[in-house]
Amino acid sequence: MADHMTNDHESPFATDLPDPQSTLTRTDWAELQHAYGQAADAPRTLVALLDPEQDVRTRALEDLHNVLHHQNTLYEATPPTALYVAAILPDTRTLRSVDKDHRAFPGCVRAELLLWIASVANEVTDAADAIGQQHGFPLDDYPPAVAIREIRPLLFSAASAYANDADRAVSEAALSACIPLLDDHRLLHHRAALVPVIRQVLGTSELWQHRERAIDALNAWGEDSSGLEGQRNPFLFCDTDLSPHSSPWGADQSTTQGRVDDPPF
Repeated sequence: MADHMTNDHESPFATDLPDPQSTLTRTDWAELQHAYGQAADAPRTLVALLDPEQDVRTRALEDLHNVLHHQNTLYEATPPTALYVAAILPDTRTLRSVDKDHRAFPGCVRAELLLWIASVANEVTDAADAIGQQHGFPLDDYPPAVAIREIRPLLFSAASAYANDADRAVSEAALSACIPLLDDHRLLHHRAALVPVIRQVLGTSELWQHRERAIDALNAWGEDSSGLEGQRNPFLFCDTDLSPHSSPWGADQSTTQGRVDDPPF
């Protein structure tokens, strides 16, 4: 993989992020669970994210969402998957395209991977923990959530490297990932530096989902969100207009190996 790596996006935690090949080979995937049982097939999915064939990459992205993070659920296999995804972001093969449908955000594989990190990070925010505690399920009692929380600085360093990317879709996806990760107390000091770019990039996105995310984040951080325009009519919703926290890969899509839409639990 080294031949495909670039050094365009350095980050302070880069040396701490495990090599993706090491994550693949040193993780006992068969001992971990995803939405459909043992995650022994996860390495094949992860390697396929960088496949030369566009349809193979597209199916791997579908499995990333529908198997390893099905319906926004965190599984035992999700944390090592997140480490792998973060580690391959600088790989130039992530600049390749993927198939698009009416539910997909614009962007290359790199943008899609950043949006996946954003989706994972959404599940361990302070707000998510508050909701869980209200229902008797605090995040601290759920090992996959604890594991994701532990690696948030690594995920942030990987995502924030693309906050000012020349590719608008990548930049917007990176900022979408950074925002929920910044609930981590170790990362709070990074908020101020990202406020201007959140306003300038995410706040002016053509996608209302991104604009809403910018407004919500700025308001939550006590920053000025005036002048940013969210969804004018929240009841105007169609299948080409995703909700702010929806995955671009809908949970109703079929996956590999004859899997059905809902996991067997």
